[in-house]
Amino acid sequence: MPRPKVLTLLLAGGEGSRLKVLTETQAKPALPFAGVYRLIDFPLSNCVHSGIGDVWVIEQFQPHALNDHLLNGRPWDLDRNTGGLRILPPYTGAPDHEDGWAEGNADALYRNRRFIREFAPDVLLVLSADHVYTLDYRDVLDAHLHRGAAVTMVTAQVSVERASRFGVVQVNGDGRVTAFDYKPERPRGGTVTTEVFVYDAATLLDTLDALGGDGGSGDSTPLTDFGHELLPTLVRERRAYAFPLAGYWRDVGTVESYWEGHMDLLRPEPPLVLDDPGWPVLSTATARLPAHVHGSARIANSLVSPGCAVHGTVVDSVLAPGVVVEEGATVHRAVVLHGAAIRAGAEVAHAIVDRGVDVGRGARVGDPGPADAPLAAVLDEGIEHPEIAVVGCHARIEPGARVAAGECVAGSADPKPTPSPAGRVER
Repeated sequence: MPRPKVLTLLLAGGEGSRLKVLTETQAKPALPFAGVYRLIDFPLSNCVHSGIGDVWVIEQFQPHALNDHLLNGRPWDLDRNTGGLRILPPYTGAPDHEDGWAEGNADALYRNRRFIREFAPDVLLVLSADHVYTLDYRDVLDAHLHRGAAVTMVTAQVSVERASRFGVVQVNGDGRVTAFDYKPERPRGGTVTTEVFVYDAATLLDTLDALGGDGGSGDSTPLTDFGHELLPTLVRERRAYAFPLAGYWRDVGTVESYWEGHMDLLRPEPPLVLDDPGWPVLSTATARLPAHVHGSARIANSLVSPGCAVHGTVVDSVLAPGVVVEEGATVHRAVVLHGAAIRAGAEVAHAIVDRGVDVGRGARVGDPGPADAPLAAVLDEGIEHPEIAVVGCHARIEPGARVAAGECVAGSADPKPTPSPAGRVER
């Protein structure tokens, strides 16, 4: 039996407002993760390892940094003469009111349905670009085709308390989705969609036409997100199925979950292996010197990326490339992104510090919280920790200033180069 023609649509256009200042100047899929990766690297790496060679990225909000990172698909072997990576930006001037800015992920599919029809896929693999996981999509495609499904939803288990952020499904013994509730206030369980969907292409396009048609009125499509009309329609038609994801999956679309996702990497046995030789996460890489850990430094249970210079104390933290921690400074349970500098005597704790930030001498960002609570207990047993403080890109925290737990400091629109202790300039 010949393999079906598969097209992947990677949705990378959302504003990511729940990440607050971290996504003011860049699309959420371009946000760094684990120091040396970007969020979009995870679905792209899964695609190439799954043998999928046609990947279209639908963009909208702040695409510039994302495009710089994608490099025409080269890091994922998608820079091809035929097929490979294709960028779909918003556009104007199309007939039938297909153009303009999408108002949600289902609307994004609707506005690009003409291009999908021209490609003529049998199956559409539709992915979000803000989740951290590894998955062989071929397993999902095989299950989808075996069942003759209209849509297959990859699902994961979360706590009922957190399920209200997602689409919540009820599944019968045959794997068919019998009920779907989109971001309910009172979830009926913890089985949620992971924003990985496989659609029968013909069914999807017909359903989009039926739901988004304007009847000749010229009004724009009423479609917004998958959960509002599209998925409930397919569930009612009894052709929606679930595919449970057995491994690690985390939505990192909020400040808290982004911080927690990084802390997961610091467990004694991390639940996600990023450099598995059989399934590595691939990314755009710029060669830098190895991290320089100076004699005055103390580092415990942390990830320190190339190009860092550590003179102070770093505990339970993730440092992206080019971070400087001066002597006498302390970084505790924090995520510090590219080129940030933590000056002498400064303290950063339970915080996310964006790229190019300068935390002045003796300043304090966040709250250390109970110093004796093990990180694993905080993550697994719900031991309360201070709210996460966030400092936006290129912000300057003045010497001696205080940024309280849970406080957000806006980034600077006028980035300035950050001098390192040796006079080197980080950008």
